[in-house]
Amino acid sequence: MKLNIEIDCTPAEARAFLGLPDVTVLNDHLVAEMQKRMDANMASLQPDELMKTWTSFGAQAQDQFRRLMEAAVTGAPKG
Repeated sequence: MKLNIEIDCTPAEARAFLGLPDVTVLNDHLVAEMQKRMDANMASLQPDELMKTWTSFGAQAQDQFRRLMEAAVTGAPKG
């Protein structure tokens, strides 16, 4: 026996029917906080800022970054 039931309702109605909490306010707060943090860190995504960070670590960090990129391209870690 196969039984198909189709229910036409909104997500809020489904949550209320199943007794689940409404997390809309919490979700809105979380999204706003993530946007605020991304805006605050946007400067670190600028190419000139990235280069300053990488070059400040010296040749060892640059070599490690090169190996990381090679591993990403080939799919195998380089020693």
